[in-house]
Amino acid sequence: MPAPKKYPDELRERATRLAVEARRDPASAVGAIRRIADQLGIHPEALRVWVKQAETDAGDRPGTTSSDSERLAALERENRELRRANQILKSAATFFAAELDRPSR
Repeated sequence: MPAPKKYPDELRERATRLAVEARRDPASAVGAIRRIADQLGIHPEALRVWVKQAETDAGDRPGTTSSDSERLAALERENRELRRANQILKSAATFFAAELDRPSR
């Protein structure tokens, strides 16, 4: 289960939008994340991560997009479930094979 969010989604989206816009303007690019984070009461590192992910999702930066990450996590969960089901079936098959090989009385 993921940790509870410290910042509301609206604040996160607004801060990210402001930081991305500020970084596009060469005059305000330097220190934009720290300045905006201080103004909105957000930890600068949190805002930096949000901006990085927003830029990745927009295709401005290389990396794994949010949708790809979600899909990958879902596939990994499914893979774990299938491996577990296969292990259960193998155990059951071994048990019943042993029962069939046992001499009956």
